[in-house]
Amino acid sequence: MTNFVKIFDTTLRDGEQAPGFSMSSGQKLAMAEALEGLRVDVIEAGFAAASPGDFEGIRAIAEMVKDVTVCSLARCNDGDIRASGEAIKPAKHGRIHTFIATSPLHREFKLKMDKDEIVRRAVAGVELARQYTDDVEFSCEDAIRTERDYMKRVCEAVIRAGATTINMPDTVGYTTPEEIEDLFRFLTTEVDGADGVTWSAHCHDDLGLAVANSLAAIRGGARQVECALNGIGERAGNCALEEVVMALRTRKDFFGMDTNIRTEGLYGASKLLAAITGNAVPRNKAIVGKNAFAHESGIHQHGVLANRETYEIMKPEHVGVSTDNLVLGKHSGRAALRNRAEKLGFTLSDNQLQSVFVSFKELADAKKEVFDSDIEALVLGEAVGQAGPWEIESLYVSAGSDENRIPKATVSLRHEDGRTQQHVSEMLGPMNAVFDAISQITDTPMELEHYSVNSVSGGEDAMAEATVRVATEFESYQGRGASTDTVLASALAWLDVINRIERRAVRTGSIAAQH
Repeated sequence: MTNFVKIFDTTLRDGEQAPGFSMSSGQKLAMAEALEGLRVDVIEAGFAAASPGDFEGIRAIAEMVKDVTVCSLARCNDGDIRASGEAIKPAKHGRIHTFIATSPLHREFKLKMDKDEIVRRAVAGVELARQYTDDVEFSCEDAIRTERDYMKRVCEAVIRAGATTINMPDTVGYTTPEEIEDLFRFLTTEVDGADGVTWSAHCHDDLGLAVANSLAAIRGGARQVECALNGIGERAGNCALEEVVMALRTRKDFFGMDTNIRTEGLYGASKLLAAITGNAVPRNKAIVGKNAFAHESGIHQHGVLANRETYEIMKPEHVGVSTDNLVLGKHSGRAALRNRAEKLGFTLSDNQLQSVFVSFKELADAKKEVFDSDIEALVLGEAVGQAGPWEIESLYVSAGSDENRIPKATVSLRHEDGRTQQHVSEMLGPMNAVFDAISQITDTPMELEHYSVNSVSGGEDAMAEATVRVATEFESYQGRGASTDTVLASALAWLDVINRIERRAVRTGSIAAQH
């Protein structure tokens, strides 16, 4: 059995379909480019039959990506599989991932099918998928709660039909490490044809065990792990890509496994995803959180100063966290900026470099020194800036301590369709006035749940990063904005949410695939 584990990334499918994590087509392309830079083995780019937007998004990624397999999810029915086959056609390496539920609960209450019918559907689905590609993955949805003898029967049938990867999803995050390790030992030794396919694990984090379960599955014989950056996904999320990859790297002495992942790009890809979705990475998040390599305790600081290995099992640079802070200024050129961005884990295309360089020059004129954190904010701002359709044309706020004067905000927004609208709001707080004016122009009523502003770097001319969490009638959204002007950063964060809502509104007819 090989000692290599494939990394199957589902950030753009299972991750993106989770509430509050939607992305525009441009943002999905940016993330796909980052994932290719990480050298993941498979990108599950979406669910082609879900909507025309999903279909086009997968197709665009299939046309762009060259070194990674591009995959589309499909239920075991003709329409889904044919849509997936057409969507991945441009891919240099394409995969169809088809699934059907197998557990007693799903058979009785969701599918209303008997065991024989499910086997027939599974086989027919794999056979049809093979007409489009030789790379076909099959999943037993809710595998963990499926009887083993029946699971064995299904797996053997789809292997005979031509499936090349067999995935066992812990769809509801129910299993334990001991149980899933034993399951994969059973599958890899008892299923006829087991040695001719790749066995895969897809673990959800409902009980906080997704990474532990995925690692246990590897111990049991799984050689593909399905995961997502920052652990995003349905409900409590998926196995976190960065965590399972660094566990395998850091404890190679125990697992004895390798992956293709360029781990130095993990931090940058994580930050990019957080900026695109508006969902910040928690400070205490393993591997990529701000506190992952921070030491406040005096005892810890003393040990780290003597030898970093006393309290660090990984080096920050292994995941792309910069350990120095080279200062750039207004005389720095494109080459220096590109080099610094790459050290921070970001790979910029020529067009992206030009856009970030313009912003960098403007910032360098406004600041004496530009630090790594400033550059990071500019790159992430470029990613968020692709979102549209609204952008700020002008913003003016007046406020003061005079009791007779109510803070007033005058805001002008421009829409991508060419129209420009202005509104003046007076509220009891200056930021309330700004937020209200933007909402009035865009006709998007929202309730502010959380608002924070942080300094990105040090000094009186530091950039500000604002984050907001707001609630609409249906769900919560998060937004982000960055600027040397705190008020503008806050307005950008509020507008970021509105742009997310507008993008979501055009994605009608989506099919929620809980898998």
